[in-house]
This record gives sequence, structure tokens and C-alpha cells, in this order.
Amino acid sequence: MDLSTRYLGLTLAHPFIAGASPLSDDLDSIKRLEDGGAAAIVLRSIFEEQITMARSGRIHHMDALEPQFQPALESFPKPDDYVLSPDRYLELLQSAKTAAGIPIIASLNGLTPESWLTMATSLEEAGASALELNPYEVVTDADAPAAAIEERVVHLVRELRKMLSIPVAVKLSPYYTAFGNIAREVTRAGADGLVLFNRFYQTDFDIETIAPVHQISLSARSELLVRLRWVAILRNRMAASLAVSGGVATPADGIKAILAGADAVQLVSAILRHGPSFFAEMREGLALWLDSKRAPSVSAVRGRLSVPADADSGAIERGNYLRLLQSWKS
Repeated sequence: MDLSTRYLGLTLAHPFIAGASPLSDDLDSIKRLEDGGAAAIVLRSIFEEQITMARSGRIHHMDALEPQFQPALESFPKPDDYVLSPDRYLELLQSAKTAAGIPIIASLNGLTPESWLTMATSLEEAGASALELNPYEVVTDADAPAAAIEERVVHLVRELRKMLSIPVAVKLSPYYTAFGNIAREVTRAGADGLVLFNRFYQTDFDIETIAPVHQISLSARSELLVRLRWVAILRNRMAASLAVSGGVATPADGIKAILAGADAVQLVSAILRHGPSFFAEMREGLALWLDSKRAPSVSAVRGRLSVPADADSGAIERGNYLRLLQSWKS
């Protein structure tokens, strides 16, 4: 039985990879992920702000030592707060590339197509098998039009693509006005793959202290559904690789992602809950399911539940919506 898959032009032993997270913060952890069965590893992100701060002492062109910028910058981490400095990140990448026998994918998180992007070239030189770009942004400016926000992401990808020969994946949010359009434009700009989706982290309120609470929650299975929908819609409409990230908690969830059309499935929360050996459980669950369906390979079932290229996906979505509501009886 063939469990192998192709993701970003890389041949993986199976579809299940470690997503960007603290799981890969040192070489020992990376080796544990590999020994546990991960087919590839995405390193945690390195951020535009820490790169520009290390190089010029500025964040978004603002000098942190100048009093007029301090209110705007006080919420940003200090350089020592980051787990990995830019130099240490490159050292870890070099060590991981030498020690691990699986692809190591670097991750860049930022918003502007400026000097910090030259870090991508250093990541390639350090041995990254591919690069995952995470343009995480919560747009709070009411004067910023949607088209300008989307063009900023596309331009960022276009500039990054000029610098690199390794594959580039873009991790997107589902909250764009017309997601299908930006997915297409990002791939036209040169992205080799899409990772669906980025999770926007939310701030809670503590009603006793009357203060915001900043904490990270692990993903829930309910988050998988929006990922299945868009992978299924996009699968037959573009040649780019597709990865699911978020909401995969069991082997059945991973199988659903493959049926939708995913080339790879990123795991973080499930590994934090169960440990690196859960990759072997995911792989075994997939193998048993394929055997039960008498399917010879992952490629034989990938996209079986995707939307056909010649179908009216909008009509299908509208029809499913009406059918779902009419099935709800009091």
C-alpha cells in the first residue's frame, strides 16, 4: 500500500506533517518528531518585527527608543522574549537539515514586502526544503479597503518568489471577502501551495480583574469543517499543493482532509495532546482505512469528495445550505 504524497514538489512518506509550533524549538524535539513518524516538519515562525528589530532597532520603521513611538510599540515582545533569534533560527535550521532525514520547512511571518524578506534567502541557504509564509494580520483600519489588503498579500508573495528557488507555501486566513479569488491570485503570484487555514487568536476578558486575558487554546475538531469546504472547492481549480491546518484530532479527520483533496495534513494540537507517537497512529489509521476500502494508495482517494472543476460550486454551496436548514425540524 502506497501512503506517499507529493507536497510542494517534495515526496513525503505519508501526508501527516508537524505544523509550525513550539514542538520544533530545538534539535532534540525535531528528532522526537521524526522518530514519532512525522513526514516533514514546519519550524515555528520567525517574525518580521524581530528581524527588523535585530537589524535596525526598528519595528515598522519606528525606533523603539524614540518616545513618540513607545505607546505604539509597547505591546510588542522585547528581543529577548522571542524563543529563537534570527541567528539562532538559522543555526537550528542548519542543524535540523543535517540531522533529520525528512524535509524541514522554514516559516516566515510578516506583512510588508521590505528588507526583512531578505531573511528568506538566508533560510534557503541554511537548507530549508521549502518556506511557509504566514501573512497574519487583523485589519482594524476602517479606511483600508478589502482589495488593498488582498493586493498587499499578493505583492508580498510576488516579491518573495523573486528571491527563492525553493517552493513557497502561503498560510491564509479564511476571512477574505472572496477567498477563491485571493487563493487564485496568490498562486498566480508564484505560491507553490496553500495552507488552509491560519487561526486568528482571540483575546478573552476576565470579569473579576476587568482586564484582557491573553492565552492560546488548542484547536477543536469543529474548526475542520471550513477547511474541508475550501480544500474541496479549490482542489480541481488549481495545480498548487493544498495542506489542511487546524481541527485535525483523529485519523478520521486526516482521512476527511485527504478526501477533500489535501496533499498534506498539518498537526500541532493533536501532537501537543498525545505526543509525537501520534503521527504513527495517524499513519496506521490511514493505512487501515485504505485497506478497508481496497484502495491501493493515498492518491487513489485524494479528492474523491472535492467539487468537480466544471461544477457550479456556488450553486452547490447554496443548495447545501438550503438543504441543511430544511432538515432542521423542531
